[in-house]
Amino acid sequence: MLPKARLISALEHKEGDRVPVGELHADWDIVERALGHRTYVYSQWREWVAEWEGRRDEVVESYKRDLIDLARKFEWDFVVVPVVPARRQQYGMPEMLGGYTWRDGSGRVWRYSPETGGAAMLVEAPHLGIGDIGVPPEFQFDETCLEAVRHVVKELGGTHFVVGRPPDPTFPWRYMAGFADLLVRTVTEPEFFCKAVAACLPGAIAWVNAMCDLGVDGITMGVDYCDNRGPFMGPQLFRRLILPALGEVCRAVHARGKHFIKHCDGNTWSILDDFVEVGVDGWHGIQPSIGMDFKLLKERFAGRLCLFGGVNCDTLVSSTPAEVAKEVKYAIRHTASGGGLVLTSGNSLLVGTRYENYLAMLGAARDYGGYPSRLEDPTESPACADVEPSKQDQGAV
Repeated sequence: MLPKARLISALEHKEGDRVPVGELHADWDIVERALGHRTYVYSQWREWVAEWEGRRDEVVESYKRDLIDLARKFEWDFVVVPVVPARRQQYGMPEMLGGYTWRDGSGRVWRYSPETGGAAMLVEAPHLGIGDIGVPPEFQFDETCLEAVRHVVKELGGTHFVVGRPPDPTFPWRYMAGFADLLVRTVTEPEFFCKAVAACLPGAIAWVNAMCDLGVDGITMGVDYCDNRGPFMGPQLFRRLILPALGEVCRAVHARGKHFIKHCDGNTWSILDDFVEVGVDGWHGIQPSIGMDFKLLKERFAGRLCLFGGVNCDTLVSSTPAEVAKEVKYAIRHTASGGGLVLTSGNSLLVGTRYENYLAMLGAARDYGGYPSRLEDPTESPACADVEPSKQDQGAV
C-alpha cells in the first residue's frame, strides 16, 4: 500500500496494511542528525537571520530538499509543508533590542531562547483599538510563499499524503495583541476578538485554496486553545468566539475534497465534540501524561475523529527506547482497530529528542502496527497515563 493510501485509510477509519506514521513538525537538530548535514528547516534563529540578511532563497531550497529527504529517511506516510518566507525586493535586519530580542516592522517585540530552541515568544505588542485592526502581513497572500508546497507536491504527491500548513486565523494572538491581551479581551472586549479573527480568516482561506490548487491532500493548522487544565478561555467562550471560524476553515477544506487536521495540545476533553461537530477530520496534540488517554479517546470518538499521536514528547526526550515502545504498543492496542490512528509524537520532535528514542518509536510502529493487530489485550496501563480524566474533563453532562 502506498503511503498516501495508508494515511487516507486511517483518516477514513479503515484498516490499511499498517498504522501510518509521520510528524507535523521536527526541529532542526533531529533533522540534521537524520540527514547528516546542516539545515534551515525549523532552525528558528538561523533561519530568521538568513532571511534578514537576504539569503531567503537559501532557506527555501533547504525546506524543499530536506522535508522530502526527511520523509524518505524515516519512511513517513505524510509530509507537512509550511508557507516559506516571501521573496522580497529588499531585505533588512529588524530593530535589534539586544541579545535575541528584536522589534519587527509591525512594532511587535519578539524574544528567542537559544537554550530551549523553541519558537520565538511575542513579549510586547502595540496596543490596538478595534479601529486599528487590519490584515496582518502573515495573512496577506503571496504566491512565492508556496514554493516549498509546489515542489513537495511535485516530488512526493504521487506517493505520499502532502499536508499544507498555512497560518491559523482562529486565535490570532501572535499576529495581533499578544496572548495575554487577546485572551483578556475574550471577556472584556469580545467584539475586538471577533474583528481580529475576521481580519485574518479570508487570508487563511486564500492560502487553503491556493494549496489545494497545487495538489495537497490535506490542510493542518496549529494554534493551541488549551493548557493542561482545559481551554484558556473556557469552553463557552471557545464555542462562541473561536469555533465559528474553525468551522469556516473546515468547510473551505472540505469544499475542495481535502481532509483537515487540527493541532491543539493540552486538556481538550471539553471541546473535542465541538471539533467533530464542525468537521475536523484528524486531531493532533495528544498528551497521555495529562489524562488524554488513547483507550478512552477511542471509546468515545471511534469512527468520528482520527487520532494523531502515540508517544509523549517528554518520553522521547528523557526516557528509554523500551519506554517509548511501551507507549507505542499501548496506543496501537487500544486505538488502531478499525483505523483512525496515525502514530506521531504528542506534539513535535522537539530540540533534545533522543535520536535512538525516535528510531525506537518508528521501529515499534512497524513491529506492532500491522493489520490485523497482533497485540493482545493489555492488563497494564502506559507509564505516562496514570491519571484518568474525570467526567467533567471529558465534557460529560
